[in-house]
Amino acid sequence: MTRFDTDTGVTPAGPGRYRARIDDGWWITAGPNGGYVAAIVVRALEHAVGDPSRSLRSLTVHYLARPEAGPAEIEVTVERAGRSLSSLSARLYQGQRLLATALAAMSTPRPGPEFGDAPMPQVPPPEELPGRPFGDDVPPTAVPAMAARYEQRWALGPPPFSGGDEALAGGWIRLAERRPVDAAVLVAFTDAWMPAMFGRVRGRWGFTTVDLTVHVRSLPPAGWDGWCFARYRSVMSAEGFCEEDAEIWSADGQLLAQSRQLAALPPVG
Repeated sequence: MTRFDTDTGVTPAGPGRYRARIDDGWWITAGPNGGYVAAIVVRALEHAVGDPSRSLRSLTVHYLARPEAGPAEIEVTVERAGRSLSSLSARLYQGQRLLATALAAMSTPRPGPEFGDAPMPQVPPPEELPGRPFGDDVPPTAVPAMAARYEQRWALGPPPFSGGDEALAGGWIRLAERRPVDAAVLVAFTDAWMPAMFGRVRGRWGFTTVDLTVHVRSLPPAGWDGWCFARYRSVMSAEGFCEEDAEIWSADGQLLAQSRQLAALPPVG
């Protein structure tokens, strides 16, 4: 059992109900990382489906309130279970506080045309890149606790808060404690990097996820626990909101997941 397994684990608590625990080791500023929270929801969804052949294909989470460290409960409803695809909804609570709602689709593989037109960027291997993903100008006190949960090697984009000419960030990523990459890990990866828009601006800003949608396109070979490559991009910030798109590849260039989130941008300090 790794830290990721422990901190995203769920326990059945009755029909369609699961207990979980939100751990402050995944904190960014005043609350937990949205990708981490979404991974907890994925664990409950997978248990509710109860069919490993029905993999997560689509997940959308809306974040309604900031969780606190401690116990939480997830309610899952299987809205429909067809011959190959299950549609589910979930609600995450702490006490009477509704923290997040989610919709998901989980399916077996289906026949159809196959192609892939999203090549992985050509970058040096992780062994040739520095181990400080936040750059030398970000003081250790500004690095969130969640950073210790991952290993990252920065390969793309301007330095944080440098006023660069594009909102782009990314590089190699894996869990600090090695474990196989599955759907929950991919969901966490889509929100695990410093926001791309930080390289486009000067001065500190917050980045609070409003909603996150993840499409899991494929999974790496069973047991793969090594590096993945992640790219994060934003094209517009307006009226206090910014979108961010992410793509996750396996080390051999297989596209594993795509995501989009909308974030609110509260000023910091």
